Amino acid sequence: MVVNIYDTANQMGQDLSKTEEYKALKLAYAKMQEDEKAYKLFKEFQTIQMSLQQKQMNGEEMTDEELENAHQLSEKIGEFEAIKDLMAKEQVLSEVMNEVNSIITKPIQDLYRN
Repeated sequence: MVVNIYDTANQMGQDLSKTEEYKALKLAYAKMQEDEKAYKLFKEFQTIQMSLQQKQMNGEEMTDEELENAHQLSEKIGEFEAIKDLMAKEQVLSEVMNEVNSIITKPIQDLYRN
C-alpha cells in the first residue's frame, strides 16, 4: 500500500480552515485590517520580527537599536485592542497546531522511547 502523506497534509490544511479556531482568527484579522493604524503597525511589527528571526537563524547579533525598536513596537501594539485580540486568537490556533504536531510526530517519539 502506497501512502501519500502530502494528500493527507493537504486535507488537514483544508480541515484546519474549517475549525472554529481558524474562523475566529480570520475574523479577528479582518477586524484588525479595518483599523488602518493598527494594520500598518501590525505589518511593521511582522517585518521587524521576520528580520530579527532571520538574523537569529543566521547566527547574527541583533543590535541594541533593533531590539529597542522591536520593544517599542511591541508596547504600541498593546494599545490596539484589535491587535491584542488577533494575537489571542493566534495563540489559541497555535495550541491546536501544537496538539496536531504532537499527534503527527507520535510514531517518531514512540520509536525513540524503545
